[in-house]
Amino acid sequence: MDAEAMDEAVPLLQDMLHHTARRLPDKEAITFRRRSLTYAALEQSSNALANALRRRGVARGDRVVVYADNSIEAAIAFFGVLKADAVVSVVNPQTKAEKLSYLLNDSRAVALITEAHLGTEAQKAARNASHLRAVIAWGEMEGTGLPGFVEWQEALGQESAAAPPTRTNIDIDLAALIYTSGSTGDPKGVMLTHRNMITAATSISRYLGMREDDVVLEILPLAFDYGLYQLIMSTRVGARLVMEQSFVFPAQVLNTVVTQKVTFFPGVPTVYAILAEMSDLSKWDLSNVRAVTNTAAALHLKHIEAVKRIFPASRIFSMYGLTECKRVSYLPPEELDRRPGSVGRAIPNTEIWIVDDEGKKVPPGVVGQLVVRGATVMRGYWEKPEETARKLRPGLLPGEQVLYTGDFCRLDADGYLYFVGRMDDIIKTRGEKVA
Repeated sequence: MDAEAMDEAVPLLQDMLHHTARRLPDKEAITFRRRSLTYAALEQSSNALANALRRRGVARGDRVVVYADNSIEAAIAFFGVLKADAVVSVVNPQTKAEKLSYLLNDSRAVALITEAHLGTEAQKAARNASHLRAVIAWGEMEGTGLPGFVEWQEALGQESAAAPPTRTNIDIDLAALIYTSGSTGDPKGVMLTHRNMITAATSISRYLGMREDDVVLEILPLAFDYGLYQLIMSTRVGARLVMEQSFVFPAQVLNTVVTQKVTFFPGVPTVYAILAEMSDLSKWDLSNVRAVTNTAAALHLKHIEAVKRIFPASRIFSMYGLTECKRVSYLPPEELDRRPGSVGRAIPNTEIWIVDDEGKKVPPGVVGQLVVRGATVMRGYWEKPEETARKLRPGLLPGEQVLYTGDFCRLDADGYLYFVGRMDDIIKTRGEKVA
């Protein structure tokens, strides 16, 4: 079953892994440093973890926090939580104990999955998390005083890897809580369903033209949705994901790109700014890279030119999105020179328009608030009804809700989007909105 046919049979996010593992069991799914894992092994290990979570009382709809660096275990944890019918929340490993404790309590997480080198922060936070019933950690971690502590290998070794627990979730159930701080206030948990995430992964991987023979670089944390979707989309098409933990050492990452024959290079503007300033890139043969993707903010013109020079065989995709709907738009590579300031047109299966302060649609060229309609739009912010009501408002159909992004943009006559600024960063002078 190929990826396109698989979409007809996938109601839940973890089924992407199940079908790819059945189709390509011996193909490498993830490479991390000197380790690798096949799709069959990823499937089996996540089955075992799901059974371990169920044994420890994790039930349908419970929240499980994964607090870890990019690693093979973190990828197993992501799919394992989903297979337990639970809701996964991946937390940045740089998060300190006080904030981690807030996230555990806000989500009322019943389980925490982590690793030894984060043990000090995890232990402080876990001891203040009133709903926590189980902690699973890999590496040599002191579990004294932690609720239901068990070492990773012990937990998985006790369980069957042949099949996950019997499931009851359907595609409108929550798959993930992705916490975003926004501009003010406490972090908010963006509620994403299986349908939200499957729709986003399918749309994005299709317009990017991702293939089974691709090798995708992962330098962004799984806690960042752009990083998480590299894992999801690679799994969908059967590509190989090559993990790094960061872009702190660019030369090391470029060595990985060469030795692992990376074909997809996802980054953010700061990554490309660093590459543009590096003095001698000719020592690395980057000709295998056939696609470069960017999100978070539009690339500066000088960085676009640098990317073209650094990755001469690549197509460059400039993209824009929000955690609340994953991805809004993408600029086809053939439009990059004609519309260098644009963040593109609406992704497939998504509709966008611009409204004024009264909520009325405005004509092309007029700056207003961007509205997004589609199956990728979040269900809301976790237990924050007032904040949710500000973002999700009545749509085109009775009972429908669309996302008011809080971003000021404009559309040109051809439907291409131009980002102007966040609502908090805009002033109005002489009747014009200016960033």
